[in-house]
Amino acid sequence: MTQTWDPPSYGRNGAFVHGLANGVIEWLAPQQGERILDLGCGDGQLTERLAATGAVVQGVDTSPQMLAAARVRGLAVELASAEALPFVNSAFDAVFSNAALHWVRDQDAMLAEVHRILKPGGRFVAEMGGHGNIAAIRVALLAVLARYSLSHLEDEVNYYPTSETYTRRMERAAFHVERMALIPRPTPLPVGGLEAWLRTFRSGVIDAVPSELRETVMRETVELAARALRDEEGNWVADYVRLRFVACTK
Repeated sequence: MTQTWDPPSYGRNGAFVHGLANGVIEWLAPQQGERILDLGCGDGQLTERLAATGAVVQGVDTSPQMLAAARVRGLAVELASAEALPFVNSAFDAVFSNAALHWVRDQDAMLAEVHRILKPGGRFVAEMGGHGNIAAIRVALLAVLARYSLSHLEDEVNYYPTSETYTRRMERAAFHVERMALIPRPTPLPVGGLEAWLRTFRSGVIDAVPSELRETVMRETVELAARALRDEEGNWVADYVRLRFVACTK
């Protein structure tokens, strides 16, 4: 499964992602003049906020489309994988990431790269999907995909760890975890509800469904998930859970 991103669609249906990032930015506490990497910068909305503090910010992402949108903002961004960052050792005072790490396939390789490019005592501050994130959405989608022998399409799309599991993983990568919290965050979805969410955040899965079944899978998933996530007035609230942490290099 290859997830694809469309900046206009993301702007309409995913604005809540950067809109709810105040907490993780507060944990980062960016300082004027320090060099920060925004890992998984997307269209650059948070990169721009970090740069406004006076920090020197570099963004990286794997989506050429999202990077093009970030460049329109005048930001310094590069196409790069989190598992193979194109920077020299000890290049950054801090690495920041919001809503991106759960898409990374090789977590250990990513942590090794972040550790390598951080200065001694540098900090890694991030927020990602945590254990239980979008559980009701995933159960509904998996149940519908299973009807058509397509449940494998949702396998390992994202990684949503517990705080205990991720702390141990970071410690093995030679990080010292200073703070970590698993934060339930029921999140109202914008106009378009779950269908728009699926088209934005599960585009890779939906595109992999045979064309003659795509609309059926979408409709049945929305109908099933509605029992848990849509209220009597038609409003959708997604069952988000976030894992937020501050870790430092030893």
